[in-house]
Amino acid sequence: MQQLPDTWSKATLTTTSAGIEIVSAFLIEQGVGGVEIQDAQDFNDFLSGTEIHWDYVDESLMKLKKEPTTVTFYLPDNAQGADTLLAIRSGLQTLPSLCPGVDLGALTLSCGTVREEDWATVWKQYYHPTPIGDKLLVVPSWERDSAVLNGRVPLVLDPGMAFGTGTHASTRLCLELLQNAVRPGDAMLDVGCGSGILAVASLLLGAGLAVGVDIDELAAKIALENAALNGVEDRLTTFVGDLTDKVHGSFDVICANIVADVIIRLCPDIPQFLKPGGVFITSGIIDTRKDDVVAALEAAGIRITELKEDEGWVAIRCTI
Repeated sequence: MQQLPDTWSKATLTTTSAGIEIVSAFLIEQGVGGVEIQDAQDFNDFLSGTEIHWDYVDESLMKLKKEPTTVTFYLPDNAQGADTLLAIRSGLQTLPSLCPGVDLGALTLSCGTVREEDWATVWKQYYHPTPIGDKLLVVPSWERDSAVLNGRVPLVLDPGMAFGTGTHASTRLCLELLQNAVRPGDAMLDVGCGSGILAVASLLLGAGLAVGVDIDELAAKIALENAALNGVEDRLTTFVGDLTDKVHGSFDVICANIVADVIIRLCPDIPQFLKPGGVFITSGIIDTRKDDVVAALEAAGIRITELKEDEGWVAIRCTI
């Protein structure tokens, strides 16, 4: 039986009344077990409908009229929780583009007493060298001199504020599939590159070049920094963009470790950029959305060749 964490971190996300369902569904898709909702509109509706019966309203209660709508959730105070928090922060960058007709609000994320500028360092206590599959060892940059490789290829990483450390099941599953997909000289495309972990891993495994694209400008920058840590920066190109909008050329391997709704939107574009016989690897899929993604892949003429599941997450290897 899995041991429950001793402590939990409280995280709060500001949104709007219209955005509650979308934000809650997004968090649950990221692995959050449940949410607490404070809807400002509910309180205002209650107040306007009952104030005729009141002689006096406490001042502290009236202050709630100015409180924003929030969705609160809890994460385990461990490596899994830290990586989930990074995944949520990364996913929030693309969430508004998935719902162009809905005002989602500021989407400001706060976690306990930890300020956003401290997130990039507070989780380092949980992050240590992690073996992935048969070939890779993901090594945090601050432990590169002490890591014991045991014949594995070291992938040195400093994720900073971008998602992708190798400890999250979705990233780990992608890396496991990637190890058996990359061939010497391959061209690789990483859609939603985050920290660049998949692109850099491909280059270390023998790919000739890699292209990483992310909607988050910070992620594109961090990916290049991680490439430099591994001495492959001359073979990685990154840019800011929405999925494949700015992508040109064709690739032997395409990876997309993002959320199910974005993968579904991406599927019709994959045949345009994947070479015949090439490999498309996708993850970030919570198991309850597996059938939706499989249906989208099949509708786009993409054939599934392998499917892996772990800790409620799914990764899929495909071809055309």
